[in-house]
Amino acid sequence: MSIMSSSDAFRWAKRTGRSLAAFNAITLEHVQAIVWGAASSDAPVIIQLSENAMQYHRDATALARAMVSLAEGSGGNCVLHLDHVRDANLAHKAAEWGFSSVMWDSSELDFDDNVSTTQEMVGWAHPRGIWVEAELGEIGGKDGAHAPGVRTKPAEALAFVEATQVDSLAVAVGSSHAMSDKSASLDLELIAELSQVLPVPLVLHGSSGVPDDVLAQACGAGIVKVNIGTALNQAGTAEVRRVLQEDPKVSDPRRYLTPARDAMQGVVEHYMGIVSLS
Repeated sequence: MSIMSSSDAFRWAKRTGRSLAAFNAITLEHVQAIVWGAASSDAPVIIQLSENAMQYHRDATALARAMVSLAEGSGGNCVLHLDHVRDANLAHKAAEWGFSSVMWDSSELDFDDNVSTTQEMVGWAHPRGIWVEAELGEIGGKDGAHAPGVRTKPAEALAFVEATQVDSLAVAVGSSHAMSDKSASLDLELIAELSQVLPVPLVLHGSSGVPDDVLAQACGAGIVKVNIGTALNQAGTAEVRRVLQEDPKVSDPRRYLTPARDAMQGVVEHYMGIVSLS
């Protein structure tokens, strides 16, 4: 198998009536866990590199190349995606690195400015065959800008999609970024309405905070792409903490990164199964 484009992955989702799981990678161990965890599934997996992660690496070219290499050698179909990008220069790395999609995030701006900057990104991306995901209004929990009660308005979302010609839209339906427990309550009726109104696939951010059964229901109601990040970090960090607490003298990073990677792989396998329930 090989790298799959975002457009082909979303066509697969439409054809099969199933949803796509997308996982945020920060380290090489994240990437390995995602690729290996998805290898046994017949569904594509989306590996995401966020602007925050790119900034952490200072120059993320080496990690991006590793993502390409691991995806090419995987046993499944891997999609490479840049997530929550606000710097156009970083968004343009997608073309340089061989990534097929960008989540362009100008959601902090007012409606008109969000439309304008998103149009510019779409104008750059589409001639290059790059899929553009966008967000209308911030999703709860992101930078503390909104309470989890914020909701996407269907009419406003339709106007945004028509004006920008984005390919997919992240919607606010009750989830929050960086939740540490599974207590989010999703508005399933709103998801269904948005799915009917909008001509593009819906994306759910902050999915780590959604109970598994509710997440499966959300996919059934119309969510096509599910973003998971915090759940990976929690599982990996818990294993690092366990190993170091059991033996404070451990200094070889393989001793704690191996179980951390294994735990993250288990999370990937779990969520690949959850989204398949749709």
